[in-house]
Amino acid sequence: MATHAVVVSGAGRYADPWHPFAETSAQLAEILAEAGFDAEVDEAVDERLADPSGAELLVLNIGNPKDPHQADAAVRAGLRAHLESGRPLLAVHVSSTSLPGVPEWERMLGGIWVRGTTYHPPYGPSEVEIVDREHPITRPIADFVLPDERYTELRVDPGVRVLAQHTLDGVAHPLVWEHRYGPARVLYDALGHDAASFRSPEHRLLLRRAALWLVDSL
Repeated sequence: MATHAVVVSGAGRYADPWHPFAETSAQLAEILAEAGFDAEVDEAVDERLADPSGAELLVLNIGNPKDPHQADAAVRAGLRAHLESGRPLLAVHVSSTSLPGVPEWERMLGGIWVRGTTYHPPYGPSEVEIVDREHPITRPIADFVLPDERYTELRVDPGVRVLAQHTLDGVAHPLVWEHRYGPARVLYDALGHDAASFRSPEHRLLLRRAALWLVDSL
């Protein structure tokens, strides 16, 4: 039986004017299906994060809900239960700005977007450098270029394992990393602004291998 993956997609209070979440989440589900997963997309963000028990792989593609909400406590409890049970998490792009009602989110993810510090150059051709050629995920992937945003000055835990980065003005900035939160494997991919990013063959390969690695099937 195929491993069940749930792509939680930015909608409602988790939507924003800059990111086409329906398109990018559909691309993520397609990539997961290519890797052999049974993938679904769920736009009921609060409800699904409060009870992600059916997700063997949880994938977050969500924006920042700016105001406190009564659902935040349930979302926090659901995410903690998911990770503390050892089930994996894949989060992409603007998800690093999200979940202000989850104090552990930065630790769960291994890094975060910091308002007033983190930024990105204009959208356009982005050079992605593979920095860890020994990791099972990135071993067969060469440096590549894709249309995207290059997140810069993310606050990244020094204990994560950085797999890919970009360089701006001579300074390297992590884009893809993995680490563990308790018993759970976690991977963050800062790429994925729009559907064009997910049409990059190298990006698709990276995500397929990341998903398989997260569920220990690579």
